[in-house]
Amino acid sequence: MNHAIDSITDGTTYRTGNPEATWRHMRAHAPVHWHEPGLFPGFWSLTRYDEVKAVLRDAETFSSASGILLRPLAQGEDPGSDRTLALSAPARHSALRGAIAQWFAPRNLRLLGEHLDGVAKAVVGDALAAGHVDFVTDVAAGLPVEVVCAFLDIPVADRPDIVAWTTDAFCAGSAEERSLAHLQILDYFGELAEERRARPGDDLVSVLARVRFQGALLPMEDVVLNCDNLLVGGTENVRLAMSGGMLALLEHPAQWAALREDFAHTAPTAVDEILRWTSSATHVMRRATRDVVLGGRQVRAGDRVVCWLASANRDAAHFPDPDTFDVRRTPNRHLALGAGPHYCVGTQLAKLEITAVLREFFTQVGEVAPAGTPERLESIVVNGLRSLPLHLTPRTG
Repeated sequence: MNHAIDSITDGTTYRTGNPEATWRHMRAHAPVHWHEPGLFPGFWSLTRYDEVKAVLRDAETFSSASGILLRPLAQGEDPGSDRTLALSAPARHSALRGAIAQWFAPRNLRLLGEHLDGVAKAVVGDALAAGHVDFVTDVAAGLPVEVVCAFLDIPVADRPDIVAWTTDAFCAGSAEERSLAHLQILDYFGELAEERRARPGDDLVSVLARVRFQGALLPMEDVVLNCDNLLVGGTENVRLAMSGGMLALLEHPAQWAALREDFAHTAPTAVDEILRWTSSATHVMRRATRDVVLGGRQVRAGDRVVCWLASANRDAAHFPDPDTFDVRRTPNRHLALGAGPHYCVGTQLAKLEITAVLREFFTQVGEVAPAGTPERLESIVVNGLRSLPLHLTPRTG
């Protein structure tokens, strides 16, 4: 079974394989498993809910400052190490999170909610008018980018470029195209952050440009990296959850019917089940700061610890019938958006976005039918669809 265990670090497993079967075996027989160095540095795999949650909640013992993703040795350390919200030690993280969380106050969330309802209506309306669409790029990718553009206050004239670059950064066919798009995003934020530091507004770029840590303003490169991370975090995971959720609903017609029948009451539990089911962030990594025992195994200071969120969210000890998609599941204390100090700051906004698109589908769309074979991403970092071809017909009556 060791060969199968090693397959969880192979992107093809997620495109054409069955990682759930491997994770199921690991939860039962190797919940804390050491992987010898090879393409990746040596690391511990955690696949059970309890160990994963314990690591995520203990930021002092398990640090994110040196990177949160498993990277091939040839790529070296993460360039964002101890510079961004997601990749920072507790003191720096508190300064960044405090500023960002304050901006996501109820008033701003309410305004964003009103904006995204209009965007969702337009996006779904355009898809319906086209009839044949790729749900991933035409619906799920468009809405979160527009919302992120709103809270970063990106000028309307620049938004088509941001949408195009973001789509290419996530969905382009070649690594070169994805890399180029990402560089274009960084260059854009470099200019925007300089402008907002000189002439700040009420947007989140201006907030980051004014953050102080240890008595000094953040270096401009750090501001840019945080803007980039907000764009990535605010778009990629929502896109993947939304598109994966749509596929799950299509594959489970009884769940589609249950959600349509009583949308207002069922939507909150349905959105959490979509997040659990899709687990768009496949893993997060931490580095042990001291010797510690996990699941009976001795983890040494400096060891990498990889938390497989998608596996934890299928742990039968916490989720009855975990391989059943149930829009009424409750309780549903999934870890799709993390836990502890690094719990996703945009959680409520992400849920509002998914809810808005589903609401518009049930309002505007009558029939949804597959129009081709869905294609999955080949990645160990994010879990989900590259494409989901659909045919839509309008609702009548």
